[in-house]
Amino acid sequence: MRFSVLSSGSKANCTFVEAAGVRFLVDCGLSGKQAEARMAEVGVDPRTLQAILVTHEHADHIHGVATLSRRYGIPVYANAATMERIAKPRGREIFKTGSDFCVGPVEITPFSIVHDASDPVGFSIRGEGLKLVLVTDLGRVTTLVQEHVRGANAILLESNHDQEMLQSCSYTWELKQRIASTHGHLCNEAAGQLLEEIMHPELFHIVLGHLSENSNTPQLALQTTNRYLQRCADRATGLQTLLCGNVYESLPCLELDARAPQKAVINA
Repeated sequence: MRFSVLSSGSKANCTFVEAAGVRFLVDCGLSGKQAEARMAEVGVDPRTLQAILVTHEHADHIHGVATLSRRYGIPVYANAATMERIAKPRGREIFKTGSDFCVGPVEITPFSIVHDASDPVGFSIRGEGLKLVLVTDLGRVTTLVQEHVRGANAILLESNHDQEMLQSCSYTWELKQRIASTHGHLCNEAAGQLLEEIMHPELFHIVLGHLSENSNTPQLALQTTNRYLQRCADRATGLQTLLCGNVYESLPCLELDARAPQKAVINA
């Protein structure tokens, strides 16, 4: 299993995943042209994609979904409420939130998250005996989120804002309230707390995602996460990678293979 965060932030979100011979995207808030360029950066031909999974209908997650779907004949997987907002994809595969489905041999669980969208989900993806969880755009960590994140070998987790920076930035009061609400976005502290709670020796890769460009910095997000990881250092012995995704370039593909751990990339 391997994955690359092609874009992550308030402007566009898109992640490439390959597991058990199946290649797919989770979300595509990039334009079709941008998505093609980002995939090329990590050596992925969009003609080899077998699915696009969609978490929710906000533009920074679906902007290029229909374009890529029609251009390359890629089926789109989304729940009914989200699918209504995706304009004329080539193929529609509707899943039920909370119910497992498969893309080839890859097992996927869409689990409910709290966000101001119609029926937003995170994804737990299982293949080759490994588990990747992608969960961003959530206002708070619920018991259900904790349950699905546990046992992950890799995670893309929202670390959207620093609470002090949010209050002092140029956003309107209404936008600040939305972001900080239980249906908004996860702050650095909440992300760190969740990682401390679920950390285990076979969690190999952590990517912090959906960082705000106005109320956060990669340095602050990493510092906060590291503070919480230090509290559970005895359970973080397998951690190889701690990175922040961004909207301007794709991250290198991260390989998930418990038998052949890679060189650590921490605080990069």
